[in-house]
Amino acid sequence: MALITFSSPMHKDKTVYAVAGSHTQTILALAKEHHIPIDFGCQEGNCGTCLVKVSSVDGKRRPMGGPLNVREVAALTELGHITKAQVEQMYVDDIPPTQWRLACQMIIRDEDILVEYPSK
Repeated sequence: MALITFSSPMHKDKTVYAVAGSHTQTILALAKEHHIPIDFGCQEGNCGTCLVKVSSVDGKRRPMGGPLNVREVAALTELGHITKAQVEQMYVDDIPPTQWRLACQMIIRDEDILVEYPSK
């Protein structure tokens, strides 16, 4: 099981267990299940409303989840959180090039992570 810690300047940090290996549970789904107020809009990766910052709990830089999907690439590029060069390198390295992710798209894996989100 993975431990996911949700953190926001306006709310007390909350750590929850996530079933790793489901290959379907997103950060947003887990947040909604535990009443964590991450803002969201379309839930399809098009609007970028559910932008979160994901890092390892221990502070060491390592891959967080799988590579960005096409919708995340488009939204993060539009929001200025990723460059074309970073996208190209991601396809070579097979890891996400940025800590910024869309909560509705990032699938939880078997790793303890910190998810930082702005308050509503």
